[in-house]
Amino acid sequence: MTKFFLVAAALNGMLAVTIGAFGAHGLKRYVESDLMTVYQTGVQYHFYHTLALLGIGLLLQTCPGSRLVEWSGWAMLAGILLFSGSLYLLTLTGARWLGAITPVGGLCFIVGWLLLAGGILRCQMN
Repeated sequence: MTKFFLVAAALNGMLAVTIGAFGAHGLKRYVESDLMTVYQTGVQYHFYHTLALLGIGLLLQTCPGSRLVEWSGWAMLAGILLFSGSLYLLTLTGARWLGAITPVGGLCFIVGWLLLAGGILRCQMN
């Protein structure tokens, strides 16, 4: 799982930069400013949790096989998809109902951070 989360972090970093650049350079002139703020929030949280995935991948080298750390990675990935993904789609489509999905992604982030804390506490570090 170590390599998986490190690769997931790298690919999500690439996606966050690409999506952010698209918003800054291509989308800005077509979207209302309030929706642009929503989009930027999606990019911001995408980046934060990409860094968390990187940390999770590195931590798994110290705590191999830690189920809590692995689950935290899955929760972070789900959060990126649901939280940031719903904000991206809301901005692109204007479908405000997508905002109802966003809190589920936020909950995934919260659970991911709690699982990560538990995994660190249970890890036998040198």
